[in-house]
Amino acid sequence: MQTNTLPEMGAFNAVGTANAVGTASAVGTASAVSIANAVYDITFIGHMAYDEVTHFGGGTITAPGSAVLCGAMVTSRLGVKTAAVVKMSKDDLSINQPMIDQGVDVYVIPAGCTTYSRVIHESENVDVRKITLVKTAGLIKIEDVPEFKSKCVHMCGISDSEFDMALIDALKARGYSLSTDMQSFVRQITPVTNEINFGDVKNKKEIVSKMDKVKLDVVEAEVLTGSGDPEKAALIVESWGCPEIMITNSKGVLARAGGVTYHEKFSNNSVIGRTGRGDTTFAAYLARRLRHDPAESLKFAAALVSIKMETYGPFQGTIEDVFIRIKEKHS
Repeated sequence: MQTNTLPEMGAFNAVGTANAVGTASAVGTASAVSIANAVYDITFIGHMAYDEVTHFGGGTITAPGSAVLCGAMVTSRLGVKTAAVVKMSKDDLSINQPMIDQGVDVYVIPAGCTTYSRVIHESENVDVRKITLVKTAGLIKIEDVPEFKSKCVHMCGISDSEFDMALIDALKARGYSLSTDMQSFVRQITPVTNEINFGDVKNKKEIVSKMDKVKLDVVEAEVLTGSGDPEKAALIVESWGCPEIMITNSKGVLARAGGVTYHEKFSNNSVIGRTGRGDTTFAAYLARRLRHDPAESLKFAAALVSIKMETYGPFQGTIEDVFIRIKEKHS
């Protein structure tokens, strides 16, 4: 697999082949391979990033991160054909290597910098975090995104600096089955301090109505719906026009699909790998939902993310590990 660096102006012809290709010096020279000739199960779109995470009562760890990384590492390890369209600095292309080694096709939109996120857990409540976006690679535009064939396209940002309604409409017009993590809109950057505040989203109903699936955590769900009850929040989001909703919290995960609500508890013994919990859960759910029903997919996702949360970084286990966890703690 390889990293294909897209041109700065995002110029593509009718079949999605870049008219010019930059040099990915950190991992070799990218070639003008047409993404239009590949067919993916799931494609992730968003920023690559560095995450600096300080745990409550513990130390600080800085490592490559982002919703794209957490998600793509899950689906690729499950044997799902995966692509990632990421915006980042070409100086940091080496941080894509774990995805490439895992078989992910990575397409890079060049940016002036790579997003850098600082996360501080100030209490034992892992759902409450202070997040500062030290740097951001900026908005992704439709002309930056090559045309490709994918069963699912997941828009997974880490703040409101990545996507806008124009991009959503344009991706929808291409005929993709879209999903998004609502943190991409609820997490709003405060000018000057760059601290992330969680705020309501003016066009939330329009965004949700364009999606086949949406993911939120319990904090985001309350901000958007006004309800701290995940079941009630899921019903409200469903009423906005999305047929399938996931809401995570510190204890477990809820899915609402086909008019039915499902619950599954987590079984982790540690929260050292809390960062990326929702990204991992939803990616596992998306992968499993390609061929399984919501209840089975939710159980699988809860078991997988429980394993992930016990170690730092993206999920590094196997599908066999997940089945063992299901048998031992989720049956």
